[in-house]
Amino acid sequence: MATAPTISTRSLPSFEGLRPSTVRISSMGLPLKAGGLTQRSFRSLVVRAATVVTPKYTSLKPLGDRVLVKIKTAEEKTVGGILLPTTAQTKPQGGEVVAVGEGKTIGKNKLDICVKTGAQVVYSKYAGTEVEFNGSNHLLLKEDDIVGILETDDVKDLKPLNDRVLIKVAEAEEKTAGGLLLTEASKEKPSIGTVVAVGPGPLDEDGKRKPLSVSPGNTVLYSKYAGNDFKGSDGSDYIALKASDIMAVLS
Repeated sequence: MATAPTISTRSLPSFEGLRPSTVRISSMGLPLKAGGLTQRSFRSLVVRAATVVTPKYTSLKPLGDRVLVKIKTAEEKTVGGILLPTTAQTKPQGGEVVAVGEGKTIGKNKLDICVKTGAQVVYSKYAGTEVEFNGSNHLLLKEDDIVGILETDDVKDLKPLNDRVLIKVAEAEEKTAGGLLLTEASKEKPSIGTVVAVGPGPLDEDGKRKPLSVSPGNTVLYSKYAGNDFKGSDGSDYIALKASDIMAVLS
């Protein structure tokens, strides 16, 4: 098998405090021709995206409305105890707040960060910048990217922040209108659900909370591709999204 070529940032300008990282491309035994990549497929492409902070720096203080979260370790086993390969492990969307910024200013009001050090939080899937610090993976993100506080292992207990809403997704239809049984792949993703919990609302220019227009127990219609999906401990599907992604209340 051909040796995987390595592209190292050691040949690029370095910045104080950041270690050079490596991008490795593992090929399928096909040679790389000079002048570009010619393979049509790769067995794997591994990119180390986290910024690595060297050990000489012992403190990392977020600025403004940013929060530093220590990322929860990815699950290595299924509920039934089956060991998962790295590619099948669920990317964690939660962790512990280890540092917070000084807050933000709205109008003439200075507002503190609404989460405290030690809080267990859930955040948006693609939010923030990953940082390797003190040997652990962290995420540096804005306060608004935090979906809510979760003090248990079950997402139904999520306490949404700001304008976020937690919804229990309605079950997908098992049959067509004509009575034909649908396969899992052909079931349409539902965009209807029941509100489980709501945040305190967004802040206005005076720094006061504006209550949301939906309440727990409401059945709502929401944008199909909005929010972050979660699986509850009972197997139910949940979604956490912004109130602005809810289009209507059904009754």
